[in-house]
Amino acid sequence: MEFELLHTDSRSAARAGRITTDHGTIETPIFMPVGTVGSVKGVFHRDLVQEVGAQIILGNTYHLYLRPGVEILERAGGLHRFCSWDRPILTDSGGFQVFSLAACRKLTEEGCRFSSHIDGSKHLFTPENVIDIQRSIGADIMMAFDECPPGDSEYDYAARSLNLTCRWLERCFDQYAKTRPLYGHRQSLFPIVQGCTYPDLRTRSAEFVQQFDADGYAIGGLAVGEPAPVMYEMIELVNSILPEDRPRYLMGVGTPINLLEAIERGVDMFDCVMPTRNGRNGMLFTSEGVINIRNRKWIDDFSPIDPAGLCFVDRVYTKAYLRHLTIAGEMLAAQIASMHNLAFYLWLVGEARKRILDETFCEWKPVMVEKLSRRL
Repeated sequence: MEFELLHTDSRSAARAGRITTDHGTIETPIFMPVGTVGSVKGVFHRDLVQEVGAQIILGNTYHLYLRPGVEILERAGGLHRFCSWDRPILTDSGGFQVFSLAACRKLTEEGCRFSSHIDGSKHLFTPENVIDIQRSIGADIMMAFDECPPGDSEYDYAARSLNLTCRWLERCFDQYAKTRPLYGHRQSLFPIVQGCTYPDLRTRSAEFVQQFDADGYAIGGLAVGEPAPVMYEMIELVNSILPEDRPRYLMGVGTPINLLEAIERGVDMFDCVMPTRNGRNGMLFTSEGVINIRNRKWIDDFSPIDPAGLCFVDRVYTKAYLRHLTIAGEMLAAQIASMHNLAFYLWLVGEARKRILDETFCEWKPVMVEKLSRRL
């Protein structure tokens, strides 16, 4: 993987760049739709490419390990072939899911023993086998295995957790160096900066990860309940330490406003389930504000879903029709809302990129933040 920093905004830390992988290029800043089990819920891959404009999608090691399993993925030739996606894929290490979904977790120096949330079966994740699993998945970008402490962790616990994450990170990179890709394309490994909301721990983590000279760096453990200003403070701090010539990936974030604030602070990559999950529940992010399509006010609104016409569902379907489908519990409602929200997120980061390149980001961003704060 290669990263080219094309331009940094003269009045902020916002950056425009380009990531090149063996499965194609990624124009940054970028939002990555979450395809946890090899699919973005309710959206065909054709539509992800042609309508949403997705350049890279996310898979999850925990979920893919449990089903369909490593053997099936290897026999299929990796996740790209298994799910018929020919663009880049990033896989999360599964650390967050182990600590949030799995039952009966037991954390040791070796790794984490857990029970599957599906059938209760017992499993062990270690830094070594998580790298091996991601080799079997075949993602272009892999994540290191880390502990994800709760956002409200006491300092002593957060410090112990960071120490363990650092030791695990060394083992991840040792295993990464000992193994090779299985399917003929390059795979990069990103370390994850942790440290909760403690500046000294974040600083130590951001300094520690640089010894691995990785292709990129992730920022984890944010957007887990802390106030937004604290999250932005941690992003600024970490990005002031991480190298400028590598991409920075803010994991699991967030709202459209979160994206713009993080872009302003130098973040290049994002993922979040919000556009699809909220869409399935009737929340639409639009170029003019946020809509709860379940509200009665839309019952006879025959205007397009979004006047910006970001994808075909915006142009073809009306708010009244989408409300009707949503209230009726029709699965098409979730598909329409998910596609629209994803197209909006990709439009937003694409527009931010244009504004960074033409030096109008600082004028455009507050206007968009004001619009995105509206409840229509």
